[in-house]
Amino acid sequence: MEQIESHDEAGSSRKRFLLMVGGTGAAGAVGLLAAACGDGGGQPDSAEQKPEEPVTGDLEIVQYALTLEYLEAKFYADVLEAGVLRDSGLVKTAEDIAQNELEHVEVLRALVSQLGANPAPDPEGDFQSVIEQGERAVLETAAIVENVGAAAYLGQAPLIQDPDILAAALSIHTVEARHAAALNKAYGFAFATNDPLEGSVPNGPFAKPLDMAAVLKQIEPFLPKDPAGSNGKGNS
Repeated sequence: MEQIESHDEAGSSRKRFLLMVGGTGAAGAVGLLAAACGDGGGQPDSAEQKPEEPVTGDLEIVQYALTLEYLEAKFYADVLEAGVLRDSGLVKTAEDIAQNELEHVEVLRALVSQLGANPAPDPEGDFQSVIEQGERAVLETAAIVENVGAAAYLGQAPLIQDPDILAAALSIHTVEARHAAALNKAYGFAFATNDPLEGSVPNGPFAKPLDMAAVLKQIEPFLPKDPAGSNGKGNS
């Protein structure tokens, strides 16, 4: 998902992302998240183009992290409510992770408020298609979601300016990584691969970060669709 935009377009995208989904509903959540990352459609207007710059504002990053945590919390809540996990150990693991994600949401909402903004509303992810496939599909998705979460925090960490926000982000990042390791093992992603999203055993001495565009590509299937089924990409 590589999108080329003009400097003005990139700046406009970041401003929309700053507001995230305020007052726009679920379809707007998708549209604004896609706009922040680039939606992959259309041609750039300017003859002199630059790759879209990463989001750099602390508030924008916290809102982004909050939206990811909403999705994670919704995933585990739906899985536990559906009773799709049969193994008691996996149920306990899911319950513990679900509680962690809810606490991450609480902390990130508080950070947004401290920064003088309204927290982004919950986009209400849709995981029903995964749940219907049973325990193995749920475990695979859980592992992928946690790997993406850890990589997403790592991708934004160098851009955070406030040391207190950086400390909060890193404290969440390490927990997401531990979630990922446990779920990778439970599913069977136990050995290193060339895919930075797979494997409890590292495929090198350093973790691989993911930028917003790469994260969007991974989570987009779980974002709610607008009535036209376009994930809100036509909105700006």
